Amino acid sequence: MKRSCGPAMPCFATLSLFASLLLLTECSWGTGSGNSYSYDLSKMSDLRKLYNSKVYDADRMTRPLEGLSFQAGKLSHSGVRVSLADKTKWLVHKGDGYGLSSQTVVVAARHMSSKWKIIETKNFGGSKTVADFVRAGGTDYSLMFDNCHDASERMMKN
Repeated sequence: MKRSCGPAMPCFATLSLFASLLLLTECSWGTGSGNSYSYDLSKMSDLRKLYNSKVYDADRMTRPLEGLSFQAGKLSHSGVRVSLADKTKWLVHKGDGYGLSSQTVVVAARHMSSKWKIIETKNFGGSKTVADFVRAGGTDYSLMFDNCHDASERMMKN
């Protein structure tokens, strides 16, 4: 039997991967709290809904690296905060050891520390989904060749 996968009905394997990407933490990603995961969304239907949600606005943001009180260019961490039609905001970002099957994760923006600063804003008008941002972030992390800055730059492209 052939499986039919697409935007309206993603494959189970794709949703399983996305569930792994969706490590929604209780820490603020940058306060040194460690990787203690607490899932905000646990139902597959909620994950599917978020995965397929249209992104209306996106803010490319940076914050100091863990343990530093300042940031200077690439000596920082970056990600993209997306705003959905239901007014919720989510941070899509990449880091070494952030995820299980992928190093690009989605975090409820309410978990972000006050150290994050907006460096670019773009209106996507619903032309992209959260899944598009996760895909643009990529699965593997490399400090030199595919880091958080590379990922956030790709996410902000049309």
